Amino acid sequence: MLASMKPGDKAALLMVHFGTTHDDTRALTIDAINAKAREAFPDLEIREAFTSRIIIRRLKARGIEKLTPLDAMLRLRSEGYTHVIVQSSNIIDGVEMESLRRDMESVQPFFKEIRIGTPLLYSVEDAEKVVEILNNRLTNTQNQKASAKKGEHFVLVGHGTYNPSTAIYSQMDYMLKANGLSNFHVGTIEGYPSFETMLAQLKAGKAKQVTLVPFMFVAGDHAKNDIAGDWKDELEKKGYKVNVLLKGLGEYPAIQELFIQHVKFATKHQREDITVKKKKYEKTDDID
Repeated sequence: MLASMKPGDKAALLMVHFGTTHDDTRALTIDAINAKAREAFPDLEIREAFTSRIIIRRLKARGIEKLTPLDAMLRLRSEGYTHVIVQSSNIIDGVEMESLRRDMESVQPFFKEIRIGTPLLYSVEDAEKVVEILNNRLTNTQNQKASAKKGEHFVLVGHGTYNPSTAIYSQMDYMLKANGLSNFHVGTIEGYPSFETMLAQLKAGKAKQVTLVPFMFVAGDHAKNDIAGDWKDELEKKGYKVNVLLKGLGEYPAIQELFIQHVKFATKHQREDITVKKKKYEKTDDID
């Protein structure tokens, strides 16, 4: 995309986050990845937007301004920017990504080009990399089997969604176990696998000690209230010894780097419209 720019064109990178009102986790995740983006793309103007209207409103009451993606794009347009790469820190391609794409479609006529990067878990390769990162960060690989025998288990707790994208959580659960992490399980607060699904796996694995880990970019309200509160309390009532690792995925440098790689990919590759692809098939017998 950048190579196609003409004299007078201006390019920017818009980092889009759900957001958080918790200053501690924001500094370690959102601010950290924004800084990494500035370092990785010194020739691009780096801007930020939040998608949660509730968080935007609460921060505004504290004197902190955060723009929506739509408002951020309109501001870029007013400043003469012609090319924009939009990268979200979403974990899955769920309803938040759907909303973001609709916003970008509405302002597309105002720009020469807008490209949207993919969320953390978009391809099978993405999931494999995240499994490797979690294994390296949360366990000592050499002691994995011994840890499982001792009844130590990890539960990755995602937000979840109501659309088919919730399936990625089941894929992650499967891939963790396929890579030998039999004492790793995935659950979601508002999707599937549910708390009950995760609990059944703990029982089947004869777990004794559980470490709850947010499978979210930031360790904000859900992590502190739902995971460290409700989930921890329920598991303790059932006799498990429970620890909570209040650390969002966005705190891991390797996870931040995956997002940066998604931005780099977006600068070099344009997402092909399926209707354009089908028109090509009308003229050739070649099948990908």
